[in-house]
Amino acid sequence: MMKGLSFVMLLAFLLAFSSSSATKIIGYFISWGVYARDYHVPDIPATKITHINYAFANISSDGKIMLGDSYADIDKYYPGDSWDPESLRGNFHQLIKLKERYPHIKTLISVGGWTWSWRFPSVAATESARQKFAKSCAEFVIKYKFDGVDIDWEYPTAADKHNFTLLLAALRQKLDSIGTIYGRHYLLTIAAPAGPHNIANIEVDSIVRYLDWINLMTYDYHGPWSGPADAVTNLNAPLYPSSRDPLGEPYHSLYNQSATVDTYIALGVPPQKLVLGLPFYGRGYGNVSTTGGINGLFASYSGRASVGTWEAGVFDFYDLYHNYVDTNSYTRYWEDDAKVPWLFNPTARIMISYDDTQSIGEKVRFAIAESLGGVMFWEFSCDRDEMLIDKIYDILVTSVGEELAFGTMPSKLTISVAPNPFNRCLRITLPEIHGDNWSVEIYSLAGKRVWGPRLSNGSVLLWRPEDNIASGVYVIRAFTDKINATARVVYLK
Repeated sequence: MMKGLSFVMLLAFLLAFSSSSATKIIGYFISWGVYARDYHVPDIPATKITHINYAFANISSDGKIMLGDSYADIDKYYPGDSWDPESLRGNFHQLIKLKERYPHIKTLISVGGWTWSWRFPSVAATESARQKFAKSCAEFVIKYKFDGVDIDWEYPTAADKHNFTLLLAALRQKLDSIGTIYGRHYLLTIAAPAGPHNIANIEVDSIVRYLDWINLMTYDYHGPWSGPADAVTNLNAPLYPSSRDPLGEPYHSLYNQSATVDTYIALGVPPQKLVLGLPFYGRGYGNVSTTGGINGLFASYSGRASVGTWEAGVFDFYDLYHNYVDTNSYTRYWEDDAKVPWLFNPTARIMISYDDTQSIGEKVRFAIAESLGGVMFWEFSCDRDEMLIDKIYDILVTSVGEELAFGTMPSKLTISVAPNPFNRCLRITLPEIHGDNWSVEIYSLAGKRVWGPRLSNGSVLLWRPEDNIASGVYVIRAFTDKINATARVVYLK
């Protein structure tokens, strides 16, 4: 028997999440969250996500992956841990325990980040350096039981362009080698830039073959940093360009999530290999003009806001929701072109660009409409009430029938599905109706029809998936001229 998890619970998780492209929900867990933020691995809403990217591992002076924070990573004591010198503790042990309880979850070690990317150029520069680094990463995931590696190089320069490709090739080869030994596939992903200037320094069409998917860092398009992209207050993560944005090109048209997705697709990345990045935080501008702009947006400013959740100018969503949105003299506004909100306090002269449940909903629907591989967010502790995670989960999983845009809302009719773990054939029991026939179709979560339409004048149909149908979650649609019903089913190949 599976320890700590009943078959019914496991089936429920499989129904919610699978390897189907549209249902990746990836969250970054920050190692330093265990300190002042007091956010720990057991706090992760495991039933609502599919992958955890652990931020961050560092790179040693001799070009190998190394622990970013040895105390938080492997030594911090949690109830039930052993003090034996050889025992694993810390966040890594907690991640292993989490996966034992929720086996649908996969974990990746994220290497680098903004602070620790400076050694990437040297580890990518020569064949021997690439092989050393790749070998150390393979050994790391085995030792600490990760399911893959996420490379977060911020950012390759023009001089690093081809070396980055070669580094990913070396990593793929090493991970495949250990995968052969252990009889499994190890994941390789990257956190990829959103701005066109940084995208230009990556051989996108070459690296995609080595990657399981690409996490797009589709946020921080603008912030209180001055420079040509930040001449006025602006939006942290606009979904689309705003017609009111006064900036010139490329900032006006290309500094938004839709444009970034279009750029990667044009460069040869299949949509299902793109994962849309969502910020669970906001950025604040200080000394904002009360006479120019639009309620603090597209207005002149000077520096970052003097307040924040953990640092000046940066706000966790849960903090914004409880302490800023339409309270304490902050008013919420909506930019309808860009599909994101902002806050403005004219007395404090602070403008905050952020995301909330409305904008997250718009972005998840965009990811579905574009057949993307799912969504990624930074980071768990910013959403302590799980409002944003719930919004993602509800749209990607719970409301998948509606999101596939079948034309009408699903009815309250129930379709019963009986997967048999010993038989590929799935039994579909339809509601009884009189004087009409059912038409039945089956779709992947990406919206592709994989079976049907089939007509049935009875109450039972059998679906025997073709050999090319992958394991995953599928949506059954049964309809007549007057009735439309949907249900989800998990198919285990």
